[in-house]
Amino acid sequence: MTYKEMSRDELLKEREAVSAKYDELKAMGLKLDMSRGKPNTEQLDISMEMIDTLSRSHKLAGEQGVDCRNYGVLDGIIEAKRLLSAMIECPVDNIIIYGNSSLNVMYDTVARSMTHGVMGSTPWAKLDKVKFLCPVPGYDRHFAITEFFGIEMINIPMTSTGPDMDMVEDLVSKDKAIKGIWCVPKYSNPSGITYSDETVKRFANLKPAAEDFRIYWDNAYCIHHLYEDRQDHILEILEECEKAGNPDMVFKFCSTSKVTFPGSGIAAISASKANLEFIKKQMSVQTIGHDKLNQLRHARFFGDFNGMLEHMKKHADIIRPKFEAVLDSLDNELGSLDIAEWTRPNGGYFISLDTLDGCAKKVVGMCKEAGVVMTSAGATYPYGKDPHDSNIRIAPTYPTTDELKQACEILVTCVKLASIDKLIEMK
Repeated sequence: MTYKEMSRDELLKEREAVSAKYDELKAMGLKLDMSRGKPNTEQLDISMEMIDTLSRSHKLAGEQGVDCRNYGVLDGIIEAKRLLSAMIECPVDNIIIYGNSSLNVMYDTVARSMTHGVMGSTPWAKLDKVKFLCPVPGYDRHFAITEFFGIEMINIPMTSTGPDMDMVEDLVSKDKAIKGIWCVPKYSNPSGITYSDETVKRFANLKPAAEDFRIYWDNAYCIHHLYEDRQDHILEILEECEKAGNPDMVFKFCSTSKVTFPGSGIAAISASKANLEFIKKQMSVQTIGHDKLNQLRHARFFGDFNGMLEHMKKHADIIRPKFEAVLDSLDNELGSLDIAEWTRPNGGYFISLDTLDGCAKKVVGMCKEAGVVMTSAGATYPYGKDPHDSNIRIAPTYPTTDELKQACEILVTCVKLASIDKLIEMK
């Protein structure tokens, strides 16, 4: 029998049992963190040999003959461009290598648009209104960037094939204040959804009212598969935009933050040559060049893109059991109760859990009280406001598998208790 089928008296009786279980778990005094999608120590360890790829006895000049200890090569050494262009699926000539964080590249891209516009357009800071479309649930740090700059954010519901494209097409074609849309197209944060071919083609064929509209294509999990025999694939957006006659409409981002070391990776932006020339004018004032030693270190550690793919199999072997432990717990404890839904991603870093409306904040608060820190309820929506108060992002990677099982026991117990209370109110 599902909870929704129970009578009020049956729910009250069930509440007694679930509440007793919650008190028992709370008494254990656990301190577990499932709040961020961080690699665990075992994942970081598999990249440690990269530190030894450069030493004083090694040649520290790249293929172009530039001493990587010195100034120069604004857009990145060719070895790093070749590696990340293969990762992000773009021509070598359509990429700029940055520092350690794609988030920083995205922030810079928005900031540059605010102060200097986009390829000659009016700087956004001089406009009365600037808006961004935000697929939800989505990545909280994307939303933090646009909120920081005072950009109005508009929720776009996610479907099983990507953002609601009927809504996207309608809004961008009518409102020239809409300057961009945030996208995590593959193994989306937090749902794990990958955009369908049709969705990518519809993006490429958008007819925005604003000439400076850009798609912010954050391909953060492009090679982060969990299974060798079950991998999502996505059309290459730059190529599709070129076919559609919109070559300048997309900025594509990636990094090795969850490939090597999150604090010491390399990041990149890919775009049309016209976009990149505009970006490099700003970069030439901002920096003389990013960390070429780190670029060289990454290139020599992997050798080529195949080396990177083999490395990612090691990551998958470490985190796949954790995802499966979470899904087993959700299936076994909540699967028959009709009080929650969750995604089953083939890759990425998150599982998206939807509770009954009005329960997510209560669940997260109860988890915290019992010693499990989750991502804040509402974080997956602009301004931290989930209109349904239902979405919870689960980040399985950082805890150990044993810790994860304990955390999941607390999570499902909290979902049950919050759902029972909600249903009792409705009886």
